[in-house]
Amino acid sequence: MDSNQRSPIKDKPLRQAGQSLEEERRAIWDDKIEPYLMVALLFVMLAALECWRWYDSRPPNPVLFGLVALAWVALATWKVWRHRPNMKALQLGADGEKAVGQFLDRMRERQYQVFHDIVGPNFNLDHVLIGRAGVFTIETKTWTKPAKGDARVTFKDGRLLAAGHAPDRDPIVQARAQAKWLGNLLMETTGKPFKAMPVIVFPGWFVEQSKDKPADLWVLEPKALPTFIDNEPTRLADQDIKLASFHLSRFIRSVERER
Repeated sequence: MDSNQRSPIKDKPLRQAGQSLEEERRAIWDDKIEPYLMVALLFVMLAALECWRWYDSRPPNPVLFGLVALAWVALATWKVWRHRPNMKALQLGADGEKAVGQFLDRMRERQYQVFHDIVGPNFNLDHVLIGRAGVFTIETKTWTKPAKGDARVTFKDGRLLAAGHAPDRDPIVQARAQAKWLGNLLMETTGKPFKAMPVIVFPGWFVEQSKDKPADLWVLEPKALPTFIDNEPTRLADQDIKLASFHLSRFIRSVERER
């Protein structure tokens, strides 16, 4: 672009669902796998060239290049094998966030503002909804289900179990902390109190609702979220929805400019 010209786009577009996981997955591929595959491919090509020269009765011996190529292929294979579980987990998480994000985008028809992949300090909010029922932070947990048995999530007495097992990391603490952070952010930027409701969704799982479920956190299947929201009273006026959405979008774009 010429120095006396500038882009007509003032701000970067808002982030997409699953973007952080996609970026993390891409970083693993770019930094820890692809360079080794490229070097391995280079030496395979050199070894093939030497093999051709050897077959054509030319002096060079392909043994050296063949051994080096074999070593790099082995190293690249090990790199792929080592990072494959993490890559698969990131892909699964990104797919889940995208699926939930596409479902949540339908809430725009109900005049809700929808945000995806909001980057905070050392974490990210998967999704945020802002509408008349209030502010909702939505944490997506795309966990693999057991091949056999009951694929059921239960949340009782403050304890969450998936297929009868407690997760290694407690998503309840995570969801509540993220909702509190967003509420504090909106308070700082707007000067008005906005309490965010933490929501944890499990795509593809059956979520059993207990009678004593807490009022300050929802654990749901994604498709159940609109019904839960419809049953909530009106908490925000239209001007408050616009105010919170405007300041949240400004925060997202300011973070993107700094990255």
